[in-house]
Amino acid sequence: EWEERSKTRAEELVALADTIKVLNDDDALDLFKKTLPGQGASFVQLRVTAASHRAQALGMIRSMHKKADKKLRPALDMIALALSGKKALTQGAFDKVIVMCDEMVEILKKEQLDDDSKKEYCELQFDHTEDSKKALERKIADEEASIADAKEGVKTLTEEIAALEAGIKALDKSVAEA
Repeated sequence: EWEERSKTRAEELVALADTIKVLNDDDALDLFKKTLPGQGASFVQLRVTAASHRAQALGMIRSMHKKADKKLRPALDMIALALSGKKALTQGAFDKVIVMCDEMVEILKKEQLDDDSKKEYCELQFDHTEDSKKALERKIADEEASIADAKEGVKTLTEEIAALEAGIKALDKSVAEA
């Protein structure tokens, strides 16, 4: 199989080389000059209009319509209708849509700017609230420490009062005995 492919490829290369020789020959150049009368003649199509594109697309849609199954035919009919409709034949059929898209983009840009400024405001408010929260937490901790100190002071004073009352009772007892 490999030998057969290699042989075929070699034959193709020889045929291409012979074709190139024939085309580059002076006789072929003279024949080309006789066949193409003017300098403006060319094999390249220079301009295609939108109408020809539309007609070509419409032809393709219609040929596909014949081959398509029943589920796709309504969609193809809609495309064919859009391509052959009056609005499709006028220039700028999508100008209104493009203008609407441009307006939508402008609105979205404005909304994005508003969102950015609101986000910045909210971040500042969060920072301020967080600072206030930390200050209140410190104040609560300080107040709790003050309460603990006051409770300790009350306990100490209660013990001192109890000791003084005991001392007064002992003194009263000694005065009464004396």
